[in-house]
Amino acid sequence: MTSHTDYPEPNDRSEEFEHLLDAHDEEFILRLYVTGLTRRSIEAIDTIKSVCETELKGRCDLQVIDLTKHPELAKKENIIAAPTLIKKLPAPLRRLIGDLSDRERVLLGLDLRPKSYGS
Repeated sequence: MTSHTDYPEPNDRSEEFEHLLDAHDEEFILRLYVTGLTRRSIEAIDTIKSVCETELKGRCDLQVIDLTKHPELAKKENIIAAPTLIKKLPAPLRRLIGDLSDRERVLLGLDLRPKSYGS
């Protein structure tokens, strides 16, 4: 009799690896909402642009939106704090809010880094 499980074994990372390979072919649509040119806004812009250039290499549509110039978009997109990064595509939709200067946190939030087991 063979046992069947729907979950990969802790040491079997092939499913996770295949997911990362698939992510390297998809187009990313990102929206970064900032409030003016504050230090946090500039750090967020620099980090996200760097990720787009190095990790997504031409597969990224990044739009930076200044909520001081377009306050109506905060309500429309349910933005409660800035900076906020929204990954529209590929699914699933993701929101990263607050300090976006931590590159590894951004990569993990965009599903560009595997989540380590046990964390």
